[in-house]
Amino acid sequence: MAQLNCPPCTPCAATCIEHQPTQTCEAPQVQKPRKERTYFYALQEIRNQIKSNRWGHETSYDNPFHVHKDPPPPCPDSMELKTSPVGLPASDPPCYLPQRTGNSDVHPLSKPMGPIGPWATGRVDWGALSGQTGTRPVVDRYSITRYSVDEWRQRNADTIDACASTVTKSEKIEHDSRNTIIRTYAITDKNQADCTQSLHGRAKTIDDMKSELERAIKAMQDEISTLEEQRRRLKQSLAVLRMPEAIATECLERRTGRPDTELIRDRPEEELIREIALIAEIRSILLKTLSEIESQQVQNRAARQRMEFDWSDKKMAHENDAINCNLTNKSTITLFRPGATRCPSEQSTKIYWEKFSKETLAMCATCRMQSHALRNTLDAILMNAARDLRSQADSVERALADRISCMEEVRQKLEIDLLTTLQRLADTEIQIDKLKVAIRNMDHAMKVVQTRLDNRNQRPRVENCRDQSQLLLIAEVKSIEEGLSAMNAQLRQEEEVKNELMNRRGELEKEIMMKRRTIAIDRDRCQLLRSHFPSATALSGY
Repeated sequence: MAQLNCPPCTPCAATCIEHQPTQTCEAPQVQKPRKERTYFYALQEIRNQIKSNRWGHETSYDNPFHVHKDPPPPCPDSMELKTSPVGLPASDPPCYLPQRTGNSDVHPLSKPMGPIGPWATGRVDWGALSGQTGTRPVVDRYSITRYSVDEWRQRNADTIDACASTVTKSEKIEHDSRNTIIRTYAITDKNQADCTQSLHGRAKTIDDMKSELERAIKAMQDEISTLEEQRRRLKQSLAVLRMPEAIATECLERRTGRPDTELIRDRPEEELIREIALIAEIRSILLKTLSEIESQQVQNRAARQRMEFDWSDKKMAHENDAINCNLTNKSTITLFRPGATRCPSEQSTKIYWEKFSKETLAMCATCRMQSHALRNTLDAILMNAARDLRSQADSVERALADRISCMEEVRQKLEIDLLTTLQRLADTEIQIDKLKVAIRNMDHAMKVVQTRLDNRNQRPRVENCRDQSQLLLIAEVKSIEEGLSAMNAQLRQEEEVKNELMNRRGELEKEIMMKRRTIAIDRDRCQLLRSHFPSATALSGY
């Protein structure tokens, strides 16, 4: 029974050439007959046996991932080695291998190679160092001998051992290659699945951000449209504002055409001046607001453009990642791309990407909030401006109405006074005529009394006395003269009153004429112009 030098359970027990069976000293070994086969076929049989024991449960090499995990059959605790590793009896090596009595590594040469006979007269200097420079083989006239049979057998054994070692190493490397292929394919599939899942997650993140950008772009577009409508409303309000300014200016210019005595700073003129000042102040505020709206509109469009660029980039990135997610090993559009693993200098990081996207959305939200606040401010400005203008317009109209009413009262009073004056003038003229008639009638009485006195003065001597009748006649003359003087004085007064009444009539007529002219300016011109004053809705820009 032959015993192995290595444990019999190891996989190499049946194939290792170095583990040669050794004979025990206790029992003689029965030599088995040698099988007639060449060493090549024996080595091929060993190789097939190794393959059948090691990979008997594997599938074809075309599918390296399909490997049965059944363990190989266990090695028995002891094995009987009937033949040598090459299939020959263990006790008798083949003829082309070193013999036990010959020259080999195990059994050294007993003597060096010598001459064949006396006929081989060559110099014998070949030995174990025949492979080195400076030695010569044994040479005679028949042949040249370089190696001995033992050296030839030893060379055969070394070649077979080297071949067996190389075959074993090749099989080991082949097994390692299969394991490497399986492990590499598994790792590649796992990494590819992880990358695909990561690409799906990244594509979803980009799509979510793209959706947020779409909503923000729509909101910004609505805000731009709304702000543009407010801008047009503001410009319409500025255009409408020219009308009340023209009305107020026209009213002031028309009121400058009043007569000299009516050129007073009355309440309507003060209200008109306040209205013009209010319109100028409102115009400056509206122009400033219009400038702010245009500037805000530029910022809004810039924010929208930035979001649109960002959305376009994210759309391209999403489409790129969607294509990458659908790529597999069977895809027909995959190519070798040298340098694809290089990171471009302009490539951003994930943190910067998130920061940039959030900054874009935050900037959009800030612009939208500013635009919304500006629109609210514009609404308040237009509403307050319309209210103030309408309030001031009402004040002007009330002042004009009060002034016209006052002027109507004055005109009516002057017309009444004129009528009274005319009546008194007529009465005065009648009275003057009466006084003149009365004065003329007093001439008859004066003539009578003077005639009497003259006749009495024609009495003779003593008869011409100053009697009571004479005194009464003198007194009558005096009385008549006094009456005439009084009537003449009264006549003069009547004349003076008549002149005054005539002057007053002229003044009244002039004043009435100026009042009527002033009333015509305020009522027929100013109030007619004020009737075209725009409403609060028009002033608000609608």
